[in-house]
Amino acid sequence: MILSDRDIKKAIKEGRIVIDPMFPHALQPASVDLHLGADFLVFHTERHVYIDPKEPVDEMMERVSIDGTRQFILHPGEFALGMTYEVTGVADDIVGRLEGKSSLGRIGLLIHATAGYLDPGNKLKMTLELHNVSPLPIKLYYKMPIAQMSFTPLSSPAEHPYGKSALGSKYYGAMKPQASQYWKNFKKNNGWMRFGK
Repeated sequence: MILSDRDIKKAIKEGRIVIDPMFPHALQPASVDLHLGADFLVFHTERHVYIDPKEPVDEMMERVSIDGTRQFILHPGEFALGMTYEVTGVADDIVGRLEGKSSLGRIGLLIHATAGYLDPGNKLKMTLELHNVSPLPIKLYYKMPIAQMSFTPLSSPAEHPYGKSALGSKYYGAMKPQASQYWKNFKKNNGWMRFGK
């Protein structure tokens, strides 16, 4: 079951959903529009010939920021990590789903590959995995509507919400784009590889 606009408003009032700030007209019939933040990470393709998921990739990426006067240009085939402007959070009995905007999809902009899930108990600026599949560059503007978030109640509160130390949560409370931390999955834990989000 996906929450309707009236149930989203109720959950926000109760503190079970956080959208900060809440832009005027952001509330849709069954979702909330989210906007593009200022910070991005892009790969140094000229310095590296491959990505090894067993190794840290932080040094392979460069931080870029935009503002009201400087836009971000995403060229055909390019990939960048971005973030939403809003901080979005859910209680331990709700999950959030990030989806693209139809109008942006129609110009070839994909806003996530797999990072569209907001785990119960997490509160952060949602990561955007931006990919241009069109034949032309796309100009992205600071605070433009970029995505929409829907919310689904769980059958019961999560026993171990995201961020609890036992889960090895890598992106809890993120406020800036973070390079993949997948390499941490290869750390030994009692002789077994650890595979958490």
